[in-house]
Formats: sequence, C-alpha cells, structure tokens
Amino acid sequence: MRIASVGGGPAGLYFAISMKLRMPDAQIEIFERNKPGDTFGWGVVFSDQTMANLRANDPASAVTMEAELAHWDDIDVHVNGTKVTSTGHGFIGIGRKRLLNILQDRCAELGVIQHFEVEVDPTLEAYKDFDLVIASDGLNSRIRAMREATFKVDIDMRPNKFVWLGTHQLFDAFKFIFVETEHGWVWAHAYRFDSNTSTFIVECQPDTFAAWGFGEMSQEETCRVCEAIFADHLGGHPLMTNSGHVRGSAWINFPRVLCHQWYDGNLILLGDAAHTAHYSIGSGTKLAFEDAIKLAQVLADSDLPLADGLRQYQDERHVEVLKLQSAAKNSMGWFEEVDRYLHFDPLQFTYALLTRSQRVSHENLRLRDPAWLAQLEKAFAEKACGHALEKPVPPIFTPFRLRGMELANRVTVSPMAMYSAGDGVPNDFHLVHYGARALGGAGLVFTEMTCVSPEGRITPGCTGLYSDEAEAAWQRIVSFVHTSSASKIALQLGHSGAKGSTRLGWDAIDAPLEQGNWPLIAASAVPWSTANQAPREMTRGDMDLVRDQFVAATVRAARAGFDMVEFHAAHGYLLSSFITPVLNRRTDEYGGSLENRLRYPLEVFRAMRAVWPAERPMSVRISATDWIGEGGMTARDAVEVARAFRDAGADLIDVSTGQTTREARPVYGRMYQTPFADLIRNELDVPVMAVGNIFEVDHVNSILASGRADLCALGRPHLIDPAWTLRAAAELGSDAAPVPLPYRNGFDQLSRNLARAHGQAVLPV
Repeated sequence: MRIASVGGGPAGLYFAISMKLRMPDAQIEIFERNKPGDTFGWGVVFSDQTMANLRANDPASAVTMEAELAHWDDIDVHVNGTKVTSTGHGFIGIGRKRLLNILQDRCAELGVIQHFEVEVDPTLEAYKDFDLVIASDGLNSRIRAMREATFKVDIDMRPNKFVWLGTHQLFDAFKFIFVETEHGWVWAHAYRFDSNTSTFIVECQPDTFAAWGFGEMSQEETCRVCEAIFADHLGGHPLMTNSGHVRGSAWINFPRVLCHQWYDGNLILLGDAAHTAHYSIGSGTKLAFEDAIKLAQVLADSDLPLADGLRQYQDERHVEVLKLQSAAKNSMGWFEEVDRYLHFDPLQFTYALLTRSQRVSHENLRLRDPAWLAQLEKAFAEKACGHALEKPVPPIFTPFRLRGMELANRVTVSPMAMYSAGDGVPNDFHLVHYGARALGGAGLVFTEMTCVSPEGRITPGCTGLYSDEAEAAWQRIVSFVHTSSASKIALQLGHSGAKGSTRLGWDAIDAPLEQGNWPLIAASAVPWSTANQAPREMTRGDMDLVRDQFVAATVRAARAGFDMVEFHAAHGYLLSSFITPVLNRRTDEYGGSLENRLRYPLEVFRAMRAVWPAERPMSVRISATDWIGEGGMTARDAVEVARAFRDAGADLIDVSTGQTTREARPVYGRMYQTPFADLIRNELDVPVMAVGNIFEVDHVNSILASGRADLCALGRPHLIDPAWTLRAAAELGSDAAPVPLPYRNGFDQLSRNLARAHGQAVLPV
C-alpha cells in the first residue's frame, strides 16, 4: 500500500509510525510545507494516560519522549491575590519542536520517506499515484477547505482572544493566573515543557482585548504589555514569541472545527483537519495520537476494502471525538464567561475551574486530592450552615434556606405527572407516592403540576386544587410529610393551555381525548400539534378568570400547609404560551416584545405573591430555551425572564428548557440543562434549581460545589428509588441525611456494606 500523509504534524507523523509498525512493507511518504526544524507555538501538554497509550503503541518513541518530558501533578490557581493548589492531576509537557523531531527521527528509522518545504496540493493531483491520502494539514487544512460540502464542515470561531507565548520562567505546576487590569480580566495558562522554557498562553474576552488595543500591537509590544500584567508571576523573565509567520498581532481566535464526514474516496482527514479541541483541556495532541493509532489499527487489522475500512475508522472514532469535543466546549465556554465566577471565593472558583469540562467530577477530585476536596467541602458546608464545623459535609447534604423555609439538603423530587387523580382530587396513591419520597430523605418534594381549574388539567387524571375535596386531600398529604419526615413539600400550580384535554400519559402522549374533550384557551390560537384541537385566544375576561383561579388555588395551598408554591411558566403550558414567541402571536399589549409577553404571567404571579404568606417562598419554573435558535426563546431571553420574576418576588428560579414546540431540537446529555441554571444564577445572583438528566450523587455534588445551582431536581431516579437521597448518604459514608428512625437499621447496614466494599471506614451504629 502506498500512503501519502499531507502534513507533518503529530497526527501525520504518528500515523506513519503506527502504520509502519503494523505493515512494514507499506510505502509511506510525508509531505510537509515547513523545514524539519521549524515549528510555531511552544510546548504541548497531555495526560499520563495518553503517555501510557503511546508507550503501548510504540515503546521506542515513548522512551525517547519520557526522557525529556516535564511532569507535574499540581495545578495552581492564582486569583484575587490568593494561590490555591490542587494535586494529583498527572500532566506532562514537551516542546512542540522537540516532539516533532522525535517523531521525525522515528519515522526515518522505520523507513518513512519525508519531504520538507513542499506546499500542500489541495487538488490532490500531486498524490494521484497513492492508494490512500491522509489530510493531516492542520486546523486550517487547505484540503478540507476545498471540500467543505463533502466533509460537512462546521467551523465555529470562538469570541475570546489568545496569544501563544513562551518564557524562561520555570513553573513547578500547571498555572492558571487571573489578573484584573484597568481594562478587564486577563489570564494565563502556563506550564513548563523543558528544562528552561515554559508555555505562557494569554487569554481575554473581546471587550478587554479591544480596550487594551492588543489588535494594533506588534508581537513585541504584546509581549511587553503582558510582562507588565503578569510581572508578579514571571520573576523578571521576559515573554517571547516565535510566531515568525505572523505579520503584526499574533492574537487569534480559536476555531472549533467539526466535520460530520471524515473521508471521501481514498482521502481521509486526520487530527486537527477533522476536528479541534480547545487548548484549555490540552487534548489536541491527544486526539492526533489517538486518531493515528486507531486508523493504523483499522487499516492493518481489517480485510475490508479501503472504503469500508475508512467508514469503520470514522464510526469508531467519531463518538470518542465528540465526547472530548463536548468536554472541550464546556471548558472553552467556562473561560468565555469566566467573569461570571470571579466573585466566588478562591476555593470555589478553583473547584469550578477544575470541574469546568465535566470530565473531572467531585469524586474524581476526591481520588486525586482528598485533603483539598475535604477543605472545599468544609468551607462550603460552613457557609451553608453559618457556623464552624468539625468535619467536612458533602455539598448535597448541606442545608439551604429560602425565606422561612430551611431544607435539610439540596435534593429535590421533580414535579412529575402521575395521571392518577379523580376529578383533580389526589388519593391514597398520591399519599403513598409523595410520602415515600419524603421518607426517602429528599430535602424538598414537589407535587406534579396541579391545575387551577378542571379546564386547566392536562388529562382527566391530573391533580387540581380547585375544590374543597382536593384541598382536604392535599392537606392530608402535607400533614404526613411534615409529621413523618424532615422533608418540605412544594405545590406546583399550573394551567395546561393548548396542551390540555389529552389522554393519560401512558395511553398516548399529547393525544386528544377520544371523547369528553373540553375547550382550550392559550395566549394565541396555536395548536400544540396538528392532532390537537386548536385553543381559543384568551380575551381579557379569560385572563381575569384564570388569574383569579391561580389566586384561589394559592389561598387553598396556604391553608393546606404547603411550604412553597411554584408558578409553572414553562413547557408550553398556558403561562409559557405567553412568554415564548413560538406560541404567542398576539398583536396587543400582551404580544410582540418580551416585555409585553411577560405582562400577563407577571400579573398572575404578583397576584399569587400578594396572597401567599410572606414567610413562605415562591419559585417559578421557566423554559430557558425553545431549542430552535434565534426564532424562539434564547438563553439571554431567559436571563431577562428570570430577572423579571425575581424582581416580582420569586425566591427561586426552576430552570428547565423546551417542550414549547414540536420543532425543538434539544442537545441531550448528562446535566444538559444545568448551563442555563448556571447562567441565570451567576448573572442575576438569584437562587436556582437545576434539572435535566441529573441522576448521580456525583452530578449533584459537582453542580452545587461549582456554584452552578443551589438545588438539584431529580425526577426519574426518584420514580424507581424513592430513597435515592438515603442511598446517596450511604454511598458517601455521610451521617448527615435525615434518616427516619424506623428505617435506621436498614440505612446503617447499607452504609456498612458499601464502606466495606470500598475499603472505607465504617460509620458507627
């Protein structure tokens, strides 16, 4: 097989090595536009695990690398005059130039032919005699650019500016250095990569970049200004640039490259030509190496035709690359919004930085640096409790107060429709359902969406609070929760709007009733789907009636003893249909601008707040995005919606998303809605509840400790395990959970068994 590798970076070189090791008879030629000793940039960084993979693939080049690697376990975060150090992270650095030289020498040993100072031929005419062409010509790939439609290229140019510098100041840890300047925050990612040089990447947001005038500075001027900014950390050493190919400013934006197709005939994209991962997680070189190894494995170990082999390679690598790109996107986004977190105390700021990509979790940090995490947990718990503690408490088991309501922990049971009521009246099923979850230890139990009128129900099986019978039934449930558990209970009040008069959820989701339908109202005459009946646009008289129904239900909720009431303004139901432009087509004072669309929901909320006891909190559930782009609600709109409800008296914003249109295209994943909660909490300084695919104890602790939310709502996990919170306490070896006395023996046994299984100290009985 004759193979041409166009581009002599880490991806192309390491593929040649990996392929030669598996197919010594393959004729491989590398075509590189630079000289053998040329390189731009400074050091590269990757993890100990990546080094282990290289050692397994090619021990010879790995040994040469290891002899020259700079290794460190510590990460130092300098912020607000404080240095915070966390250890156990296991990174290594090496000069990019030296890495390329090692790989070039190894290629020569294995008989790979290398051509230097040869320009890329994007037409591929120069490589027509080769069986396979590897396009490893980097993130600015000319080969990819000529075939953007074929490769389905998506390039997202990110807003932050950065410049890749070097210094002879030697750092003994990976450094994140944040400095507040007269023009805004500027920060550095810095690490040593050889015996006398460190990489020093300087980054800032666009406004700061413009205010400093970095775009008009020469490279030398940039170095001098950055030396002054980071003088306290450079020990008198200058900053240097080696971007000799750049005229004028060396500052750039990061392009996130995503290709949905990686091969075309006998052409395959490799490394940065196919995908990029932000430098803040140090995985560009890792991806290049792993691409190279996997492609060589597939080509050498498979009897498939070339086209099928390339397809197999993409299928196997694509998922892993997307996972890493997702982590890189999270990390990149954190730095783009870093000013959101700079008011955190240094410990929590460091925690947020360390967990920004979601690849490092709470328990993963415990494995890396248990002493540091214990310090963080203790500080978090002391702030929550308001007094000194003798030992750490996991964030999940810290108290939280809203007005006069204090929760024993941060776990909430999400509102979940049970479709089990008769004429809106909850029954014994609901008593057992909510009672079991309260006994299971959750700090706060939400009811399902409970409707303010018979016509406001989603289905005939939905609960309501519009009759004396319903009020008495709810009072019975609330009384049980209060007398038998440490949980608090919140009532979610709503009106189905255009999504009403449908069959039970397990019969046919959102399908209209086969008989007995009731008329529907909504902000506009927009049906939920083509199968649903069309609602009538609400008149002012309808608005008065529905407002008064919400008020009456709120009064009943107070008499029933609920600790909190939540106003449901999400998911395309009646109040949500006013807020989102997808459903609101009105041309009067209740339509058009966001201010107008919020007018009626705020009117209803204020009327509820006026009759709800002042010492009890109220929350509002919103859909922070419609998941359709700029044509619907966006994250920035969500901030303004949350701001309006906060100013109207909301104590907590319950941040959900979507379910407002059939056209929604949500991006699912672990904790996928949490970024919206994070945005609202830290933009507005308002308590928020995160919800959406949160299902592990680790998720909850990570969200809370990083300051992304104040409460975490779990729905489906509580459906299958009412005692999810008690189990979480047993897993963590924590005695902070409110265990009902009749269940204590079972909890203690589970705690002992789990502790023994993990080799931990056993809690005292």
